Amino acid sequence: MNVFVAGSTGVLGRRIVRQLIGRGHHVVGLTRDKRGDERIKSLGAQAVRGNLFDSESMTQAAEGADAIVHAATAIPTRTKPSIDDWHENDRIRVEGTQALLDAATNVSASKFILQSIVWVARQPDGSWFDEDAPPHPDRTARSMLEAEQRAQQSAGKQGLEVSILRCGLFTAPDAAHTKTYGQMLRDGRLPIVGGGLLGRRDALLSHIHVDDAARAFADAVDANQSGLWHVVDDDPASMAEVFTYAAELLNASQPKRIPGWMAKWFIGPDAVKLLTHSMPTTNARVRRDLGWRPRYPSYRDSFAQVVRAWQARVEADDPVVARSI
Repeated sequence: MNVFVAGSTGVLGRRIVRQLIGRGHHVVGLTRDKRGDERIKSLGAQAVRGNLFDSESMTQAAEGADAIVHAATAIPTRTKPSIDDWHENDRIRVEGTQALLDAATNVSASKFILQSIVWVARQPDGSWFDEDAPPHPDRTARSMLEAEQRAQQSAGKQGLEVSILRCGLFTAPDAAHTKTYGQMLRDGRLPIVGGGLLGRRDALLSHIHVDDAARAFADAVDANQSGLWHVVDDDPASMAEVFTYAAELLNASQPKRIPGWMAKWFIGPDAVKLLTHSMPTTNARVRRDLGWRPRYPSYRDSFAQVVRAWQARVEADDPVVARSI
């Protein structure tokens, strides 16, 4: 199958490309510069440049594709992102999704697969939810819901099958936020936000190792059906549990707690809401429909792999990683 991947040079995209190549697919990855070209070619895929926000450009880039995967993002990596910092990511979700949907129709692709996030459907009371739950997006997730809706509205046009994979919070040794957590834990600067204070419970959050997420995308490409799936591990956990366990692996001091109102000054209200409002969900449907299983079923397995990878790369003299362990 010919597969076009937008976001092919990202943390998730590179893994999707590698998975698809390993399964015998011909992959074309969208790139922006020479470095991206070289990275994609090193994976055994073909690199092509184009404007993600332009339907004609995406049509030319995706010519001959049987399936289009939209895994492009621009999640802010600053400690306290502003509304402006989220603008590019919102454009990628809405305008980029529309340009790729137009391209899918123009090149007569049979499949369109969209990366989404589980907290677009997080319930106001913090209860468990699944793919049938009504969406309740916060400010940073509204553009994601719009992207989902545009994709769903395109389903069936010229036989296009649309699949949406909502992922949990990513963990990976090369993910920017995971690196930041590691470095801040090692430096004793990463607090646990809210929860555990005045008897309040910590928020349960759904997580996923990026390796497992990439396999789910490749499974969706290979599947004989389309769908909406939550791609998460088996063990929703609070950030208190995650940070405490990661600190143990890194031989770092245990993180201290600060109240949410104080944390807003350092990481902003959006991040505080993400970390302090429960979003426990299940992977039961993707297990049933695609036969997918997480190789890292818990945050413990994910962070153990992350630390092993960091330790192995210290020998390569990676300065960011070296400061994290």
